[in-house]
Amino acid sequence: MSASAVHSLWTTAAEPISKIDAPKIEYAQLSPTLIVIGAAVVGVLIEAFVPRKSRYYAQVFVAVVALAAAFSAVVALAASGYGTTKAHIAAMGAIAVDGPALFLQGTILLAGILGVFTFAERRLDPQAHGNRVDAFAAQASAVPGSDTEKAAVKAGFTTTEVFPLLLFAISGMLVFPSANDLLTLFVALEVFSLPLYLLCAVARRKRLMSQEAAVKYFLLGAFASAFTLFGIALLYGYAGSVSYATIAHVVDGTVTNVDPALAGTMGNDVLLLIGTALVVMGLLFKVGAVPFHMWTPDVYQGAPTPVTGFMAAATKVAAFGALLRLLYVVLPGLRWDWRPVMWAVAVVTMLGGAIVAITQTDIKRLLAYSSIAHAGFILAGVIATSPDGVSSVLFYLGAYSFVTIGAFAVVTLVRDAGGEATHLSKWAGLGRRSPLVAAVFAVFLLAFAGIPLTSGFAGKFAVFKAAAEGGAGALVVVGVISSAIAAFFYIRVIVLMFFSEPKPEGPTVAVPSPLTMTAIAAGVAVTLVLGVAPQYFLNLASQAGVFVR
Repeated sequence: MSASAVHSLWTTAAEPISKIDAPKIEYAQLSPTLIVIGAAVVGVLIEAFVPRKSRYYAQVFVAVVALAAAFSAVVALAASGYGTTKAHIAAMGAIAVDGPALFLQGTILLAGILGVFTFAERRLDPQAHGNRVDAFAAQASAVPGSDTEKAAVKAGFTTTEVFPLLLFAISGMLVFPSANDLLTLFVALEVFSLPLYLLCAVARRKRLMSQEAAVKYFLLGAFASAFTLFGIALLYGYAGSVSYATIAHVVDGTVTNVDPALAGTMGNDVLLLIGTALVVMGLLFKVGAVPFHMWTPDVYQGAPTPVTGFMAAATKVAAFGALLRLLYVVLPGLRWDWRPVMWAVAVVTMLGGAIVAITQTDIKRLLAYSSIAHAGFILAGVIATSPDGVSSVLFYLGAYSFVTIGAFAVVTLVRDAGGEATHLSKWAGLGRRSPLVAAVFAVFLLAFAGIPLTSGFAGKFAVFKAAAEGGAGALVVVGVISSAIAAFFYIRVIVLMFFSEPKPEGPTVAVPSPLTMTAIAAGVAVTLVLGVAPQYFLNLASQAGVFVR
């Protein structure tokens, strides 16, 4: 074939292609996420260029300023109506800017700020070789117990990379509940999961246990991601699109223009049902619902406690936000199929978490099973499938995240020669040795138990009320029974702290820096304010409870 013939073929084939349009990105509406990602990149540059002595201060400063700026951006967007009247789909259909997205992003950012405070704590451990130490390994790459590690401790090294990792995790969490197509959802899932796998592995004390926790989390998380991705592929085959709106239209049967190449599989209900099941499975794994909860107790126990606190609070908020959007925006037409399954998951999650928690002897494992039970309570609000259901879940997530970070921050204070004293027997008589710390922890435990005048009661009441009005009365009965079982082990810890004799060789309570004090004080304040006067925040959540479609 002559060169001219090839050329003419090439030009005729190329003619119909019009010019490629540049993407249209609304930077102002995506600013909270962009600020956090920008700060994370700055954090990486600090690791590369700032002298080792100054890194810690630079990282903490950048992280706190960025998260505060991002929170201000969320408040500004909400104030200018993007949560209500101006709610719309931004970034060419990839991100939703609406009430639930802004509410959850604000919650994640506040949890992130408290998380940074607990990460930055350096007064709890005794000084090593004249240097203050934090909860993280001196050199993460060194083999535990090796000469390299001892040299790193002696030289006063610190793993300041935890701050940019935390920021990357938060940026993924901000996108996760606001993702408006399945690919964005998956990318956000990976962006916030990978830093968490790393953060779980860098504990200073009990390093082998911490690395084991990270490997378990990574392997099970990889499985969950694979399920999610396979589900996304099946849903794409079903609807011919990864966009939430298009999938919803195909489910409703209101789609008009069908691509002939996809006409064979489009609307095939088998693809829809299996695809939905796989994607929801991936989200339930992140939430820690039974039977996808196996990782939770091991990871919560093995990870550094500041990481556990942040992860327990923020991951739940992000994952429940994504689950709500998927079920309410994409699959309302499939309600009769997913509701019975969710019923079953919620029942076994509430009962499983509460019953197994009774047998626990480690305070971090106990809080892990308690978080599984809470996932069940929140699922009751998801099942309500009503605007009240959405707003009650938003309120519960907001309240729960502060209680969780506060509770894990208190756990970091109770210490013995081997680091944190997490075995329950060591907490005996803590109320006599350190009445203030024990009283604060008791407030958090009462909030977890859902006792009146705490945020836990207001949250549970809102969720159960929405579920009962949504026709899930039987679920509320199971929820109340689970709460009663759960109250037993929370109150058992309170009795142990205040009504047991302190052991002479028992742990001491370390005096923290103002950073951890602030995190704990914020937790107590939010717990009491949302318990005593929840109405303003319930109204805020109900205003924010409408998804843009």
